[in-house]
Amino acid sequence: MTDPKILAARFPGDFTFGVATAAYQIEGSTKADGRKPSIWDAFSNMPGRVHNRDNGDIACDHYNRWEADLDLIAEMGVSAYRFSLAWPRIIPEGTGRINEQGLDFYDKLIDGLKARGIKAFATLYHWDLPLALMGDGGWAARSTAYAFQRYAKVVMARLGDRLDSVATFNEPWCSVWLSHLYGEHAPGERKMEAALAAMHHTNLAHGLAVEAIRHVTPNVPVGLVLNAHSVIAGSDSAEDSAAAERAFDFHNGAFFGPVFKGEYPASLLSALGDRMPKVEDGDLAVISQKLDWWGLNYYTPMRVLADTAEDAEFPATKPAPFVETAVTDIGWEIYAPAMKLLVEDLYRRYDLPECYVTENGACDNTDIGADGTIDDTMRLDYYVEHLGVVADLARDGYPMKGYFAWSLMDNFEWAKGYQMRFGLVHVDYQTQVRTIKQSGKWYRDLAAQFPSGNHAPA
Repeated sequence: MTDPKILAARFPGDFTFGVATAAYQIEGSTKADGRKPSIWDAFSNMPGRVHNRDNGDIACDHYNRWEADLDLIAEMGVSAYRFSLAWPRIIPEGTGRINEQGLDFYDKLIDGLKARGIKAFATLYHWDLPLALMGDGGWAARSTAYAFQRYAKVVMARLGDRLDSVATFNEPWCSVWLSHLYGEHAPGERKMEAALAAMHHTNLAHGLAVEAIRHVTPNVPVGLVLNAHSVIAGSDSAEDSAAAERAFDFHNGAFFGPVFKGEYPASLLSALGDRMPKVEDGDLAVISQKLDWWGLNYYTPMRVLADTAEDAEFPATKPAPFVETAVTDIGWEIYAPAMKLLVEDLYRRYDLPECYVTENGACDNTDIGADGTIDDTMRLDYYVEHLGVVADLARDGYPMKGYFAWSLMDNFEWAKGYQMRFGLVHVDYQTQVRTIKQSGKWYRDLAAQFPSGNHAPA
C-alpha cells in the first residue's frame, strides 16, 4: 500500500478529490413527496431483468438519511461531492407540472454541502428517465430532448446559484447502447434503430441543456460525463486493428464526435446512417457547443477482435481475452495503463477541455470481519494504481483537475442489484448502518492533504 502522503505529493495542490453517487442508486423513497416512477422502477420489477429482482425502493435510504450521509462525506475529508438529480422527483411526468417538494430535497442537500464546505457537482441525468415519457418513445423520440432542456432550465433556475459544476448526462453510452441495443439496462430494448435514435436525441438533449444552463446560470461550469472506452486490439493483425478502430468510432466517436467535432464518425454513418433518425439542420451546431470540462468514467479496458461473420452488425467485433489475470469481483479486468493510453488518445483526437475523473473504482465484495473492519485490499490496490496514472497524466501536462471515487457507499448496482459492492463505505442494507472500509480510510487520508499549502499551484 502506498502511503497517501507520498501519493499526494504527486498531485497539484489545488487538485479536487471527491466521492460520487447517483440518485436512483442511493435515494430510495421512490414514491415519496410526489415522485413518480422512472424507467428503472419499471425495469426492476420485470422478471429476469435485475439480479434477485432487486430495486431502488429503499436502496441506501439516502432520501431520509441525507444529513448523516453529508456528515459522512465531510468525515471522508473530500472537498467535493458528485451526485445526480432525479428527474422524476422534479418533473414527475417528464413534462408538465413541476414538483416543488422534489426541488426542496435538493435545496436542502446543496445547502447542507455548502454548510460543510463541500463543493456540489451535480449531474442532471443518471439514467432515471420519467416513465411517462416512454409513452412518446423515451429517448427514441426527439420530443424527449426538448423535455430535458426544460428540466435543465427548471433545475438551474432553482439550484444553480449554489452549484459549483453541472454535467448534463452521465455515460450516454449506457443509456444508449446498453439500454436500447444490448437490452441490459432500462428500458431493455434490443434494436439498432431505437439505439441510433436514442444516440442522436441524447446528444441533442445535451446541447439543448448546455444552452439552457448557460442562459440561466452563465457562471456555472458545464460539462458532460463519458465512460470512454479504452479499445485495445486483441492482436497485431490488420484485421483486429481495423476492428478496434471501428469499435472506437462506435463506442466513443458516437458521442465525442458530435460533441467535440460537430460530426458523427464517417464509419458509423457509412454503416448505419440510413437507419439513423433525421439529423436536422442546426442539430450538430447545438450539440457541439464548447464545454468547460468533461468527465471520464473509467473502470476496465475493452479488448476486441474482428467478428468476421457475414451477418455481424457494425462495428463487427467480439471480445478478446483479458491480458491480466487480476479481475474485480464483478469480473472486470484490472489494467491501469489502459486509462493513461485512453486519455492520451482522446486528447490527440479531439480538442478537449479540462478533465475530471468523475468515476473510478473497483467492485470488491469483502464483508465485515470479526473485528468489525473491512479489509478490502483489492479495491485499495486498484485505487493506488489508477490514482498513480492520474498523477502521471497531470505531470505530463494533461489538464487533470480532479478525481471522484466511485462510490461513496455500496448501492443499487443497476442490473446487478445489491450483489456488487463499489463503496468506500459499507452499507448493511438491513440496518442501513454505514461502516468505512479500509480503502475509505486510506482515501480519507489522501483527500485530507488537499488543498495543499506545501505544493500549491504555480
